[in-house]
Amino acid sequence: METSTTFFASLFLYFSISKKNMIKSQIQQWLDSCFQQGLEAGHWSDLAAGSYVVEEPKRQGQGDFSTNVAMIIAGKEKKATGAKVNPRQVAEQFAALLSVNDQLLSKVEIAGPGFINFFVQESVWTTVIPAVTLAGKGFGFASKKNGKKALVEFVSANPTGPLSIGHGRGAVLGDSLARLLDATGYAVEREYYYNDAGRQMRVLGQSTQSRYLELLGEAHEFPEDGYQGEYIRDIAQSIIDEQGDGLKDETDVMVFKAVAEKAIFAHIDGTLKRMGISFDSYYNEHTLYEDGLIDDVVAQLRDKGLVYEKDDATWFKTSEFGQEQDRVIIKSTGEPTYRLPDIAYHREKFRRGYDWMVDIFGSDHIATVPDVMAGVEALGFDPEQVTIVLHQFVTLMRDGKQVKMSTRKATFITIDELIDEVGVDVVRFFFLMRKADSQLEFDLDLAVKEGKENPVFYVQYAHARLSSIMAKAPGKGVEMAALETVDLALLNEELELKIMKAMAAFPAMVVDAAADLAPHRVVFYLQELAALFHNFYHEHRVIHEDVPVEVSQARLWLCFSLRTVLANGLGLIGVSAPEKM
Repeated sequence: METSTTFFASLFLYFSISKKNMIKSQIQQWLDSCFQQGLEAGHWSDLAAGSYVVEEPKRQGQGDFSTNVAMIIAGKEKKATGAKVNPRQVAEQFAALLSVNDQLLSKVEIAGPGFINFFVQESVWTTVIPAVTLAGKGFGFASKKNGKKALVEFVSANPTGPLSIGHGRGAVLGDSLARLLDATGYAVEREYYYNDAGRQMRVLGQSTQSRYLELLGEAHEFPEDGYQGEYIRDIAQSIIDEQGDGLKDETDVMVFKAVAEKAIFAHIDGTLKRMGISFDSYYNEHTLYEDGLIDDVVAQLRDKGLVYEKDDATWFKTSEFGQEQDRVIIKSTGEPTYRLPDIAYHREKFRRGYDWMVDIFGSDHIATVPDVMAGVEALGFDPEQVTIVLHQFVTLMRDGKQVKMSTRKATFITIDELIDEVGVDVVRFFFLMRKADSQLEFDLDLAVKEGKENPVFYVQYAHARLSSIMAKAPGKGVEMAALETVDLALLNEELELKIMKAMAAFPAMVVDAAADLAPHRVVFYLQELAALFHNFYHEHRVIHEDVPVEVSQARLWLCFSLRTVLANGLGLIGVSAPEKM
């Protein structure tokens, strides 16, 4: 069979275009080159270097990409010299330089006050197909590590009960962020930090002891703020099963706390594994005390003159770091406040040599963040190396009404119960459908539907439908030809071009989502890509008696590439890519 020249042209373009962003990066590189040419010709100074951007226009008809370079140059020159510069004239100078790249661009237009719009050659978009084919499961991802280490701390729930849906959102968010950072070249470590001491754990021990005595028929007052969930009763029963009434006279509540902690943490671990989440390390708060790190932090702050005594308490001068008032770090009782061990823990993170530390917290931790960052700065570390992601609470909705929950009472819904009802894939996908700092309403009625209105079903069905098309092709008399023999230029329908453009944008989307710690962008991208395919499926046939074989061959490779991109995207958020549904 004759080899298609279109394939080799596509392959040449693929290797000449940055894999980070196949098309946009090439536009940026060409734009930078033209900026330098204009600089050397004396058209403008270097004031605007690195300040302009290339982005996708919000409206159709304004090209595939657009830049504000002319307006940035005009603004910078006016500010520096006071001379008025017409951005449209600058844009015309740029357009003359840009238009010579006819291998990449079909035309360049000037719009509005001086925007420059780029129209990419249709043949360029087909380069995404050999790109996906060559990279496969690695398409859109860094091929090697960038030498930087990232620590993502998430979940970090104290072992006082099963994981709530709030913990679940943090778990999915943290795991997806770790996947994104890994995909963009970081050496990522996932860490779970928890406290097995303090008041909450004492209350856990008291709650377990009370249920234990209650089950034995012994009179015992249940703590006023105790944990009332049925899981406490189950743990108490397990103690009776193993030891009978041998602990009924036990006065040390820590004995009951130890049993409850072990059982609850095992349950938490099982829930996380069920969600496809695992950790590389666990850090226990009590080690900060055992290793003398808490006292060492206080001593270090004291040496810097940042600690003082007042009202029998120890205060940290957070006011010297932008806070309105100082904060207590050791109470008058001698017990540290939550700020102190958190500061010590973050110091240890820095000592372990991470380039970027990401903390995933619920929004109820918002008051903690400034204090801990002040501590980090006070100890001589750069707080810019720590990024705090605060996620809002989740509201479960059923029949249009909120499902009430309480962690300590027996009315809360656990992640396990949610998974039992809607499945892991739906839980993970739905938790990422909004920005982390946005309130999330989890619609249980929508989550159980198996139709296009359910967004996760809609995306997964696109992958399954693509798999079906490819599996059935041989039975319909069309085998997938070798890619180098296929004329990809036949993929010129509007929806085909839109699909290829969307696939070409995948690597940049991954980079941006990772840099901004925004996994919800992956979900948005997948929904848009799935919608393009479903529209294509309803408007065009891949294999049909009215479709020329050459077109079917090209469309099969389009399907193959699209299926790969969908699978890669779903993998970033830990959602399966089924071949049948």
